[in-house]
Order: sequence, then structure tokens, then C-alpha cells
Amino acid sequence: MSENAPRTPLDRLLKQLELERLDRDLFLGDAGEGQFRLFGGVVAAQSVVAAYRTVDDAGAMHSLHAYFLRPGRHDVPIRYVVYRIRDGRTFTTRDVVAYQAGEAIFNLSCSFAKPEQGISRDEPAPEVPGPDGLPQWEFARPDRHQDREMMARFERDSPVELRAINVGPASESAIPTRRVWMRVRGELPEDPAVHAGLLAYASDRGLIATARIPHGFGRGSPASASLDHAIWFHRPPRFDDWLLYTSESPVAHAARALIYGQMYRRDGVRIASVVQEGLIRTPRDVSSK
Repeated sequence: MSENAPRTPLDRLLKQLELERLDRDLFLGDAGEGQFRLFGGVVAAQSVVAAYRTVDDAGAMHSLHAYFLRPGRHDVPIRYVVYRIRDGRTFTTRDVVAYQAGEAIFNLSCSFAKPEQGISRDEPAPEVPGPDGLPQWEFARPDRHQDREMMARFERDSPVELRAINVGPASESAIPTRRVWMRVRGELPEDPAVHAGLLAYASDRGLIATARIPHGFGRGSPASASLDHAIWFHRPPRFDDWLLYTSESPVAHAARALIYGQMYRRDGVRIASVVQEGLIRTPRDVSSK
């Protein structure tokens, strides 16, 4: 490893967020190395950073809506084209399309807003134990049945640490839920684009696992993938401490499941809301439920 090579999983991800600017609204991203399908959160994070790089005094990103169009691959650069939809006095809108090997793999629409005074209220955060002493999510998740060595390697290589509070429905009729604490394994620069990008990255972790809870099959058994993804940032995105990430999946039909997510700071303030629709195809040896 050279002296300038990233030394930790977080260092590697931060390096991937250093997009190469090819033109005013054209960027090139490193997909990184890997054996399996590229994690969609990487493409989402790079798209967020690309959008930020085309705004100046536009405030913070307050919402994004995205579609995962095709699986991404490792070792193939990703080209990001940013479209300047609108530059307003309060709101600024950008679209980003990610291309890999000549095909669109991801589409993002996002909006930035300058701060202003107005209504403010919060639903209280769930009362849960703190992160200290809780098990790692990879060892507690109900949809993973691989050997512990593989789980330990995945956990060790992840730039975001997740600790499980509770997973699963309280009864057969309950809505499947997941509650975890999450934080980055290290310190982030002050760059708001990096904080927003890392939150987008982490928001895609484990949502489909929430929807799989009541169906009794493990990760990798059925084909599954994120289809579309939305985030509303209620406060300027920051990811420099533990965040409580709760999710629930109230409905699934026609191989598609809907998952709602909420992110809270330790003081109970909600910083973001997430919605995702995921594809979960039933394996042939498991009947639909």
C-alpha cells in the first residue's frame, strides 16, 4: 500500500467522493474494487456530491428523489451529468444522471433551500437504549444466515457502523420494524456535501432487510434490490455522531415492498425522513406470504 492509499473503509469512501470534474456539470466517480454488485449507496452518495458541486450559495440539500435503474459494477468509472433545472432565490433544483459503460444506472432529482424562519415542531423520538454495548447489526439481522466469518468481514469493511436495538415484529400481526444506531467510523471533513452524501449512503443500509423480516427467507435467497429512494432533510445534513435510524414496512405486494425510515440525533431531534420501495422476489422454494 502506498503512503497516499486510503487506510480505512471510511478513507476509501471519502476518496470515492472526491469526484473528478471533467467539465462544468460533468464529473467522474470511482466505483472502487469489489467482488459483488456495487452498493447503491455509493452511487447515491456520489450523485449528491456532484449536485452540491454545482451550487454556490444555495443553502443545504433538503430533499432528494432517486431511482436505481440498473445494478452498478465495480472497477468501471461512473460518469455523472448534472442538469441545472432551476436557480431560485430560496430553492435550487438539480437533476443528476449516473452513467456506467454507456448506460444510465441511477437518476437523482434534488432540491436545496436557504434557511428561513417558520413553523417548527417534532414528534418525539422512540425511547431506546443508547448504542453502547449493543450488538453489531450484521450479527443481529434476521435475514442473514451466512457464516460468522463472512459477516465479520463485511462489518469490518463497512465505513458505517450499525448497532441493533431490536429487529422484527412483536407478533405475527405487527408491522415489521428495525431500530439501529449508526455512525461513521472516523471523522468527516466540514464539507456539507460529504455529510449529505454519507447520510444518503447510510440511508440505504438495511431497509430491504426490514421488509424481509416476516417472510422467513434470508439475504441472497430471493432477488432483491432498491427501486426508488427519497430523503427529506429536516435539518442541514450532519453525520458526526450516533444517529438513531428506525424503519418499518407496512405494505408489500407484487414483489415490491414499501419502507419508511426516520433518523434522529441523540437529543431526539429528527434530522431526516426516508422512504424506499424495494424489489423482493420470492424464491421458488418459498411460497408467498
